[in-house]
Amino acid sequence: MMKRIHLCMCRMSGAEQKFIDEAFAEEWVVPLGPNVDGFEEDLKKYLTAGDPASEGKEVAALSAGTAAIHLALVLLGVGKDDEVMCQSFTFAASANPVVYQGGRPVFVDSEPGSWNMDPALLDSAIADRVEKTGRKPKAIIAVHLYGMPARIDEICAIGEKWGIPVVEDAAEALGSSYRGRKCGTYGHFGILSFNGNKMITTSGGGALICPDMESKKRAVFFATQAREPFPYYQHEHIGFNYRLSNISAGIGRGQMTVLDEHIDHHRRLAALYQELFAKVDGITYHANPSPESESNYWLSTIEIDPEITGCTPEMVRQHLANLNVETRPLWKPMHLQPVYADTPAYVNGVSEHLFGRGLCLPSGPWVTPEDVKMIVDEITYLISSQSASLT
Repeated sequence: MMKRIHLCMCRMSGAEQKFIDEAFAEEWVVPLGPNVDGFEEDLKKYLTAGDPASEGKEVAALSAGTAAIHLALVLLGVGKDDEVMCQSFTFAASANPVVYQGGRPVFVDSEPGSWNMDPALLDSAIADRVEKTGRKPKAIIAVHLYGMPARIDEICAIGEKWGIPVVEDAAEALGSSYRGRKCGTYGHFGILSFNGNKMITTSGGGALICPDMESKKRAVFFATQAREPFPYYQHEHIGFNYRLSNISAGIGRGQMTVLDEHIDHHRRLAALYQELFAKVDGITYHANPSPESESNYWLSTIEIDPEITGCTPEMVRQHLANLNVETRPLWKPMHLQPVYADTPAYVNGVSEHLFGRGLCLPSGPWVTPEDVKMIVDEITYLISSQSASLT
């Protein structure tokens, strides 16, 4: 049987064990500790280096990217019946925390270039919500999908126009940049994820990028059960158990030593996919739409035109699965999810079109150039087989 080619799986640097051993030797196995502090500092330096616009940003390491989104909404005061503008074309974790707070997501469709939130549609949707409800949405959650930067400067400008803070979901975009600035540093808050399939991992985990130290302290307060500074346990707010452990943070510190290497690898594979698919009619590789965008290519994604190829994404997925190659359909838009059937949505057809035609291909550190060539060859073979069966 052929080796299993995973969609994306992190690779260890070897340095992780050193930080973990230090934690055990010093008995810092409990949450918090030197690795948490060090990991936060490593992330802060990476995100803000050479960028005056990001000066003052702070990072709080948390148990998950979802926890980071939730805390951002808590800190922004999102509560019962508040509306939050959310990208529809994304994973459910980008929207679910709105419901945790008793709020209501309002979904906004994508623009064709980046596949992310359409700024013009966002602006008109906000105007419509204000007219319909008599009040502004409480926040905007924009996503850098598959590592591809959104037009985040325009989204932030719309937020500023309406006086609505932006939460920038960069869970898939660590290392991506837009106009030379790291994704996750544009919004009032930024979100990172360190799940096992992301650019780096802490065996789960995430981070909240905060505008200043005061916001970070407030985030950490809520992330550690909102305990007040008394000698006994006193709670005046509802808190959460969202802090990252010192052991997990040790894995993250080791992973930071290979972050640039991982990003370079993803980008090399992306360039190879793009080169090879340029020769295949009916397959469009999703590349940076402009020089302003620099994706980390967390996942390589394609559109498949069934009229030209004779293949659907599901046919390609099943063919590659038979060869032990993991692929995945593009996200099903949130406005099509049964759980959000009654949620307001402003759609233009882009995300539904992409869901019907798109596929994610293996892109992680364990994927080799030979694997990429094999995958493209197999897709090309399937298309030619379909063409032959129709003649």
